[in-house]
Parts: sequence; C-alpha cells; structure tokens
Amino acid sequence: MVMMTGSLAVRGTVVWLTPQQGGRVSGPPEPDYDYDYTATAYLPPRTAEDGQVGIALRGFAPGAWRAVAEGILVPGQGHRAQQVVPGCIVVVTEGVRPVALFTVEEVSALAADGTAVAEPRAADTSITGLTADAPYRHSTAAARWTTPETAAVS
Repeated sequence: MVMMTGSLAVRGTVVWLTPQQGGRVSGPPEPDYDYDYTATAYLPPRTAEDGQVGIALRGFAPGAWRAVAEGILVPGQGHRAQQVVPGCIVVVTEGVRPVALFTVEEVSALAADGTAVAEPRAADTSITGLTADAPYRHSTAAARWTTPETAAVS
C-alpha cells in the first residue's frame, strides 16, 4: 500500500440517484465549464458521520443520470485513512444524504499544490517494500486543492 497524505485525482462513472431513491429532487446537476460540482462523500464501509471527504466532479454530461466524470477527493480533517483503488464506490452526499454513486476507475495522487505525484518505481521497493501497482490511500493530513492564485487569497 502507498500511504498518501494529500488529495487524490480520480476518474470513473457517476450514477445520480433518482428522487425516489432519495437523491436530488432537481435531478442530476448541470455544471458548466466555469464551475465544478462540489459536495461531500464517503467510502463504505465508512459513513457520512465517520469518513466524510470533500469531492469535486467535472466533465460529466449535464443532466445525465449516468456519465463518465473526473474529480478530486480531499480528506476530511480528523478522519482516518481510507483506501481508494479502482473499483471502489464513493457515495456522493449533500450533507449526509446520498445523491450519487461514483465508481472509481483510475486514481492518481496529488501534491498539496495540485500537481500529480509520480507513482513509485519498482527500484523503490528495496527501501519501501512498495510495488509500482500498489493501490493509493489517503490520510487525513490537512490537504488543500489550490492554485497559486487561490493560495494568495487564503
């Protein structure tokens, strides 16, 4: 396992819950090119109360009940590490109410400045015991998804 202390970039498929399933009354969100959809989420077996993370999704078809999307997961402060690997399900919530299921297909670690972190190489295994195909994990270290412009504002 690779223990990541920052945010994760993810790609996968989002399926929005219908209002009858307890999802958004207004249906799937309709983001535009200027704004991402932001919410909270958790990875089962955790719950919204004990494992909430921040999530931002983009690139999905506006109004589609099922669509390919990319996003960012930002660990919540005070929550323990959670394993994020291709195939896992992220429950997207608004507050504690589930509104969508996001199936992770690709995971990339991000540095605090939002740049991609290179995966460990096989040569690194003698020191760390890690392999190049090890799944990523993120910890609850205070990680921020910022750009140099927003960092100046904070």
